Amino acid sequence: MTDALKRLSDEGVAIWLDDLSRTRITSGNLAELIDQQHVVGVTTNPSIFQKAISQGHGYDGQLADLAARRVTVEEAVRMITTADVRDAADILRPVFDATQGQDGRVSIEVDPRLAHNTVATIAEAKQLAWLVDRPNTLIKIPATQAGLPAITETVGRGISVNVTLIFSLERYREVMDAYLAGLEKARAAGLDLSKIHSVASFFVSRVDTEIDKRLDALGTPEAKAARGKAAVANARLAYEAYEEVFSSDRWAALDRAQANKQRPLWASTGVKDPAYKDTLYVDDLVAPGTVNTMPEATLDATADHGAITGDTVRGTYDQARADLAAVAALGISYDDVVQVLEDEGVEKFAVAWNDLLKSTEAELKRLAPSEG
Repeated sequence: MTDALKRLSDEGVAIWLDDLSRTRITSGNLAELIDQQHVVGVTTNPSIFQKAISQGHGYDGQLADLAARRVTVEEAVRMITTADVRDAADILRPVFDATQGQDGRVSIEVDPRLAHNTVATIAEAKQLAWLVDRPNTLIKIPATQAGLPAITETVGRGISVNVTLIFSLERYREVMDAYLAGLEKARAAGLDLSKIHSVASFFVSRVDTEIDKRLDALGTPEAKAARGKAAVANARLAYEAYEEVFSSDRWAALDRAQANKQRPLWASTGVKDPAYKDTLYVDDLVAPGTVNTMPEATLDATADHGAITGDTVRGTYDQARADLAAVAALGISYDDVVQVLEDEGVEKFAVAWNDLLKSTEAELKRLAPSEG
């Protein structure tokens, strides 16, 4: 079952699970995935926590204690989510140690409602790093315009960062620049750059979803022929940009100071369109030095029938440009697509965060001790 996952790992792709829950931790399931399915990291987001807390009774004990203390719902959410991240980080600690800090990482996101507030994002990142208090944590900061200086400042303080919600090639270059600026800031402050890590979460499936919708509205044979190609093309050109930036003179100076490259992370790799192969965004995005964070269904599908045939990214850049050009020639604006996706991404996470607060508030009321 795990041959395809082993091949993927051998090609230099770190397999991370895009999910976490208290039950997954306490049942031994996460440890089993690490042991048997080559999982070497975990990512979380507000939607994942909302789903975890609203299903089952895995959090009842902690929620009852929080209710007895009459904490605010905001504090309860942070206590619950950081506890899960801390426990997952402890389970992944042997991987972290074995890979010199490269993997064995667990990501936790700043409050998405702060996505357009630089100062508050920095403050939240510092607070989360302090609350979780594990060296193998990544603090997730969205790649909004306000997020870019927050990335630089957070990295400059020695905090490892997962930059999330990247859709456009231009914004991805800005993210890499923000990371390098943070490393330069950290170096000037005398920090050990070898301890600072980062990944840049480049979203994949949502690009096809948005562009395919616009292609379907056109309904022409040319539009039909262009379906399902843009997301992989976009991600492959992101890898080309990564290769360029991390072979620059600017990077070489940081490399000599023992800095770590910011790895591209393929996010949103669950296939949304049933017409496409369910391992499309794994099979077609194999390249060394990358991370693929998968929902469990995608992980299982890859283990069962993933077609891992070696590097499927390098050497494809001309075709990728042609695929995006074909979409542009049909009058679909790349810039508009990626802006819509960023705005929707921030909004979806904010909605999920509010739903998480509501679910938690309801649980606190259910478990609150009677007066007297």
